[in-house]
Amino acid sequence: MVAAFAGAKYGVAAVNGTSALHISLLLSGVKQNDYVILPNLTFVASANSIKYLGAEPILIDADPDMWQMDLDLLEEFLENETDELGGYLIYKKDGRRIGAIMPVHILGNMCDMDRFLAIVKKYPLPIVEDATEALGTTYKGISAGNFSPLACFSFNGNKIISTGGGGVIVTNDEALAKQAKHLTTTAKASADEYYHDEVGYNYRLVNVLAAIGVAQMELLPSFIKRKKEIVSFYKKELTGVADIRFQKELPEVNTNGWLFTIQTEQQQQLLDYLNENKILSRRFWMPMNKLPMYNECIYINNKDNSDYIYNTCLSIPSSTSITDEELAIVVKEIREAIG
Repeated sequence: MVAAFAGAKYGVAAVNGTSALHISLLLSGVKQNDYVILPNLTFVASANSIKYLGAEPILIDADPDMWQMDLDLLEEFLENETDELGGYLIYKKDGRRIGAIMPVHILGNMCDMDRFLAIVKKYPLPIVEDATEALGTTYKGISAGNFSPLACFSFNGNKIISTGGGGVIVTNDEALAKQAKHLTTTAKASADEYYHDEVGYNYRLVNVLAAIGVAQMELLPSFIKRKKEIVSFYKKELTGVADIRFQKELPEVNTNGWLFTIQTEQQQQLLDYLNENKILSRRFWMPMNKLPMYNECIYINNKDNSDYIYNTCLSIPSSTSITDEELAIVVKEIREAIG
């Protein structure tokens, strides 16, 4: 159902989005001591899935307006700091292989995918698309999850649909789909015997959660419709309030409106006020280079936009179950706090 909705041929369920990313990187050929190019501004699962393979992220700073991977920095890095050797891409400074690149559709938004693909396709660089937040988002009418051989969605409790915890790998390659299914089900090679032909992973999505997912998929169009109503309301009511601004969306992108996030220099003041008034709001994710396990990773940046976005953005209530009356209360309290 997920693959069909996203316009892909095959879908392989997994226990969560992180495991889906792990298997997708593995099937893309990422090996120990490789690098994987990753946005610095992402949820930690993206980076963790790289580390599970003994690989290391190369972190690219965020675009200051769209909050996605900065394509200018990516292009400059690939042109100036990499080389091809033996059919692989290597990082010039230490000769280590760059095994893949993982674009992340931050908050369900997408960058200029035409430009991204034009940059990356110049190099022997597999793409693993982290579309975990972007089910229902399209670029020029093409659904997220269709811009790479392997892409992943997440159904964690806070996603646009939820199985409590769950994920799906989508692909248009039958062989990759079969191998993903094999690896996520402990590499069991016989229906009759406990014969396993390689190291596999117990990453299957259990039937009870899959059943919840089927019911959620039936509701997904209505969820997306409601998310868009929430985005429209907030933008209308918060435009011109103090210094509030919003994540930029390209005309080619039709987002699912997953988690509405605003930007203001008064972030901490507003965050404290809302939470004190029982309106749960949260900062953006802490950038990967600020975390102890990733603070020594290569970080490509000019102005460290990721840090600025982290210190000025906060996500406000945008569940599909929020009522119009509750939305009005959120806006009223924001205006009280900083308007």
